[in-house]
Amino acid sequence: MANGVWIIAEQRDGALRKISFEIASTARKLADELGQQVCAVLLGSGIEGLAAELAKYGVDKVFVADDPALEPYTTDAHAAAAAKIIKENDPAILLLGASTQGRDLSARLVGKLATGMGTDCVDAKIVDGKLLLKRPMYAGKCFGEVTISSFPQMATLRPNVFPAVENPKAGEVVKFDPALDPAKLKTKVVEVQKDTSGKVDLTEANIIVSGGRGMKGPENYPLIEELAAVLGATVGASRAAVDAGWRPQSDQVGQTGKIVSPNLYIACGISGAIQHLAGMGSSKVIVAINKDPEAPIFAKADYGVVDDLFKVVPELTKACKELLA
Repeated sequence: MANGVWIIAEQRDGALRKISFEIASTARKLADELGQQVCAVLLGSGIEGLAAELAKYGVDKVFVADDPALEPYTTDAHAAAAAKIIKENDPAILLLGASTQGRDLSARLVGKLATGMGTDCVDAKIVDGKLLLKRPMYAGKCFGEVTISSFPQMATLRPNVFPAVENPKAGEVVKFDPALDPAKLKTKVVEVQKDTSGKVDLTEANIIVSGGRGMKGPENYPLIEELAAVLGATVGASRAAVDAGWRPQSDQVGQTGKIVSPNLYIACGISGAIQHLAGMGSSKVIVAINKDPEAPIFAKADYGVVDDLFKVVPELTKACKELLA
């Protein structure tokens, strides 16, 4: 019989990502309602010591596969290792983060496990003993409720939506052999080009300052970069700015970029196309600065400034410096 709420923890370079603690906390809440335990799958090389961190967020047991073939991440190696331990233990629920890596892994894993999955979910609860998921649909224009009739009931959870709540448990470590067949591993990482800026990834940022077509060119982005530096924020961009070559694709927020849910999102010179709103609409507080009073972004914003961003942003930066001094 399917039992237990499981998660697949996400780590990079020997450090757990914030989304791992968020899905662990959510799993703990669901497991308590079902009267079951929370188990985590941790994959990589030299990562056993991370199990104690997961235990702080409600994980009863951590299944660890420590293998050089699992570092760095590749879809086929991680999917094979995760599928093996999950099939052996038959969990009722399996949660992953709707991060770049989580989306990639879950898509392969749902096929290997022959089950169903709710993607990019913004709520998860137990109703009548089964998992009920809420997810945005039609570019965020509405929400749908999803249930999974097969086991494990899989879901990916949107980062920064579910709170990470400490709830210490045993975190018993169980090592397992992923039994990877080198002949079946078709991909390998030959080079890693890292962002050396040290900035927080958009999907994990608490504050984001984004610029769009209204920035008029790449030479003007230092304007919002200064504001971001004052606020401890990450800089984002609309698709129009990325397509114009003003910002790298990694900065793109939106349906075809990164889905973000920061505590504060400041949109500078962004009109608010539906694809962009779909990527940041779940932000806790949205501030829009745009000289067009009819810009769609104002319908979504909590606070709006109808004025030239080249006048407003420097004044906003100055005010923030004074307040935070």
